[in-house]
Amino acid sequence: MNVVRLWTIARLELLQRVRTVSWYVLLGVFALLLVGATGLAFLSFGGQEQTGPGVYSTVVYITLLLVILVSPTLSGNSINGDRDAATLAPLQVTLATTAEILLGKFLAAWITGLAFAAVAAPFLLIATLAGGVQGATVAVSLVVLIVEIGVIAAIGVALSGILARPLFSVATTYLVVAALAIGTVIGFGLIGSSMTSEATVSQRSAVYGDDGPLCIDDATTCWDEPEKMVCDEWTTDTQPTMRFDRVWWLLSANPFVILADATPTQFDRFGNPEDAFGYLKVGVRQTQIPPDLEIVWDECAPWDEDPYPTAQEILDQTVPSWFVGLGVQLLLAVALLVWAYARTRTPARALPPGTRIA
Repeated sequence: MNVVRLWTIARLELLQRVRTVSWYVLLGVFALLLVGATGLAFLSFGGQEQTGPGVYSTVVYITLLLVILVSPTLSGNSINGDRDAATLAPLQVTLATTAEILLGKFLAAWITGLAFAAVAAPFLLIATLAGGVQGATVAVSLVVLIVEIGVIAAIGVALSGILARPLFSVATTYLVVAALAIGTVIGFGLIGSSMTSEATVSQRSAVYGDDGPLCIDDATTCWDEPEKMVCDEWTTDTQPTMRFDRVWWLLSANPFVILADATPTQFDRFGNPEDAFGYLKVGVRQTQIPPDLEIVWDECAPWDEDPYPTAQEILDQTVPSWFVGLGVQLLLAVALLVWAYARTRTPARALPPGTRIA
């Protein structure tokens, strides 16, 4: 592996993009979208004690979303596009090896995706200056964002080497990325709702008169004392309960979930998350908790002032999964790159019908 040759291939790939006006138009549109998203985020999180964490997390998520939408187009035809343009074969007869060509194009696609993160940098700085954003949140979220951009770039470049037609490889890249970002959520919802357990519901209600609940010991009112209410007999029934706790792991490979689960959570003084990372993390972690299959509802029991667990308690009793999901994504990217290497290396023993040689 020669670093100089690898960088030369990556630089040539980057120069082809920089020389086109459409590239700068795309970055300009991206910046305009971030202006709107940042402004709306300031309005949405303006009522919180600290505005910075919510705005920062929103900008990071918008950046990841736009990279997912744009990167497959830029990386999904890098190899087969050169083959169609008759520029791949001249490159293959140079001293550059197949691995250098493949990794050089992957590096160029990764840097191209990072250009969008660079455009988002001023908006992230504005959110940080708004106050309340912790250094650990910035460091971890940016590292995960950079890695996710690399994974998407690797998938696109690999599929462009595996598939012969540029249009088909771009479409397939979109499908693979959509399977990670959207398909995991759809699979989680459909499979989790189809898996049910039978829950037993025991309940009893207070007996009401014209002036409210009837009270024992001839008391005139017992609205605030449920233990003094006259109650009906207990009734028991069963109902199906969906078991999302059995399929929560499907969400672990979702890029947005990985970003949220890996980033340290910031809480306000009431114990609520301060940013979008925390809200998504708590929501996903909560699906790990099995549902209560013995439900008791008693109107005559003293009221529980805090019947639901706090966000911190939910995180304490569940486990992180970001490293598993990220590992799955990295294995997928590496496997596709290895397959692309086998399809691109020369001399080729077999090529798909209609593949252009030079």
